[in-house]
Amino acid sequence: MLAAMSRETHPDPAHPAAEPDRPTGSPGWGRAVRVAQGGHVSVLLDESIAGLLPRSGGRYVDGTFGGGGHSRALLAASVPDGHVIAIDADPAAVARGSAIRAELEAATPGAGDRLTVVHGNFREMDGLLAGHGIDAVDGVLLDLGLSSFQLDGAERGFAFRLDGPLDMRFDPTQGVSAADLVNSLDATGLADVIYRFGEEHRSRRIAGAIVARRAEAPFTTTADLAAVVQRAAGGRRGETHPATKTFQALRIAVNGELDALTEGLLAARRLLRPGGRLAVISFHSLEDRIVKRFIADSAATCVCPPHQPVCTCGTVPSLRKVGGAIKAPADEVAANPRSRSAILRIAERLDVEGRPADHQATRGRTSEAIRVMTAGDTR
Repeated sequence: MLAAMSRETHPDPAHPAAEPDRPTGSPGWGRAVRVAQGGHVSVLLDESIAGLLPRSGGRYVDGTFGGGGHSRALLAASVPDGHVIAIDADPAAVARGSAIRAELEAATPGAGDRLTVVHGNFREMDGLLAGHGIDAVDGVLLDLGLSSFQLDGAERGFAFRLDGPLDMRFDPTQGVSAADLVNSLDATGLADVIYRFGEEHRSRRIAGAIVARRAEAPFTTTADLAAVVQRAAGGRRGETHPATKTFQALRIAVNGELDALTEGLLAARRLLRPGGRLAVISFHSLEDRIVKRFIADSAATCVCPPHQPVCTCGTVPSLRKVGGAIKAPADEVAANPRSRSAILRIAERLDVEGRPADHQATRGRTSEAIRVMTAGDTR
């Protein structure tokens, strides 16, 4: 388990630059869905939805439902009969999804059927969808990391600024908690986790302090652990709390996040129809490197050794990269500082011969949807 484990200014979408299918600008996929219940703000909402090219009749997976902002936007962008399958490992997020489904049904009888809510991890995406009779989709969205609901709830144990039980599990009904790891791993094992998943260069000092302190009493709360890490790391440096990287590392280890991401990307590629889109929002370099490498490897046309003069591998690419890394614009970062580190990458599924699908008609429909949905928007 421990071997497993978070804009530039773009032109207006009506006037695309050199790459016409790169998501650009702020198309405004229903401003009301940007902020969910409890104040959760969906990051890179416009860019990620535009990148998926949603359409009526399409079928889309939101592999990290969270507060539901991206799912709501996908539903709005694929009216009247697009279908969204929302997956989340967190039972609280699944409950929110069920409430949204009931809300849709109450507003328009039959509309609730457009949203299917599934409890599970996106690493098992194709198996979860098979259980609902679905074997192919037109888009997959992964918004990695934590939702504001998880960060702002002391009882979940994700945040060092709130005192709560030292848990950090996405699904609190399964697996070992952060307390289990902190209280059982030896100093070397702890240092390896903190360095590998937190990229924390003071990992040995921090691990040693944790082991020394737990000899007196086991760790049970976030505040207790954060205080020990802060003292060992030498206090606050700049705006980043000294416990940030250690808490990230423990969360990644507890939930097996990096292995889950790799498996989820593979599952998404298997599920996508030719022309289907994959959009992934990552929040730290460990995640982004995996996503960037996966897209590059899937888009490769040759894997022969560099010194070999003639290609003999017969590699057929399965994805093509759509544009480059997209970051949150300055106004979004100002309104939601948690979006500062977000990076969006998009890829498109190719056919069995490695050829792209023709999206010209889809782009036309999407542009019209943007025009209708933003009519009267004066932001």
